Amino acid sequence: MKSIDLDAIDTQLLAQLQRDASLSNQALAERVHISPPTCLRRVKRLRDAGLIERQIAVLNPEKLSATIGFGLTAIVEITLDRQGADALEQFEARVADASAVQQCYRVSPGPDFVLVVHAANMPAYQALTQQLFTSDANVRNVKAFFSIKRSKFGAELPLA
Repeated sequence: MKSIDLDAIDTQLLAQLQRDASLSNQALAERVHISPPTCLRRVKRLRDAGLIERQIAVLNPEKLSATIGFGLTAIVEITLDRQGADALEQFEARVADASAVQQCYRVSPGPDFVLVVHAANMPAYQALTQQLFTSDANVRNVKAFFSIKRSKFGAELPLA
């Protein structure tokens, strides 16, 4: 993948979009002091280069839990029996298909994976663990930490 040269305007655009991707092109251009056509062209270049993966809405699980569930957040450590490339990729593919798994990180040292999981409640979490971990003969150890309060949540990368 070819790297892209970023100038101060590109960095400002990325910083603004990380904070609020719903900004109109006009508002974004005003914030970084460039013309709207230039802004549109630059943002397209950043997307085409793969620096902007996607734009999403971040929902509040605490507020949603009262109406549709997702009141349980777990950080789960997974250790596999075999850590060959195929085994690691098979596990990643398995959890990628589970909508309750919000994030999956391959880590070292320690466990092989750390997952962030959202479930409606403890029975839903137990069903998920049965489906993803207990039935997988290669999963050696599962250690879960349950969130009692979300103190901070962010997706912004620090830009120099």
